[in-house]
Amino acid sequence: MQKLVFFELLVLLIVSSISAGAQKVYSCNNRYDADIKVFVVENRYEADLLVYKVDNAYDAEGNKGLWFFCSNKYDAKKTIWFADSKYDADLLIYFVENRYDAGWREKVKMHLLY
Repeated sequence: MQKLVFFELLVLLIVSSISAGAQKVYSCNNRYDADIKVFVVENRYEADLLVYKVDNAYDAEGNKGLWFFCSNKYDAKKTIWFADSKYDADLLIYFVENRYDAGWREKVKMHLLY
């Protein structure tokens, strides 16, 4: 019985940490302070991730491209820097107008936001 309860708690902890993701971001001014360097592409088909900016922190759930931009670095899960060139970036993003369009196009880069 104790093993079952322990296993359930372990699974709950893993699932909650995965779903927490890193969608609360802070945009910094220095590339060396950033966890991830991103570049905003002009065409959605060039992007690794389609991003929708949400208005509330609680809407920034999971690793689904729903980003909340924090005003304080310490409230964010990841610090990003907007690169001037896509060759300087770790992640190519495209901002979408509809939250249901947000999501990963290149899932191989998902680890960057965990």
